[in-house]
Amino acid sequence: METYIIRRRSGWANEQALEEAAAVSARVGNEEMDGRVSWIRSYVVVEPDGTLGTVCVYQAASRDAIMEHAERAGLPSDEIYPVTDTVIVRGDPETAP
Repeated sequence: METYIIRRRSGWANEQALEEAAAVSARVGNEEMDGRVSWIRSYVVVEPDGTLGTVCVYQAASRDAIMEHAERAGLPSDEIYPVTDTVIVRGDPETAP
């Protein structure tokens, strides 16, 4: 499995729509594509038009598996990049409740 970054631009109008999409994404990855796609984490961003987008980290068997996962889950996959190295300066910050 290789690590990939997926940029999903302006995919959701609000947090509820994003949460619903995340549930479908997790189900597809865990049940339909187990062993081929693994969602690691996502960073949610507010796009210039006010919608929500994400930058996601996945491990997958191939770029094609990432694209298949996005199609099955009904997710945008605007940009997909293979990760060649990871530089960790500090861990992710804690998010306030």
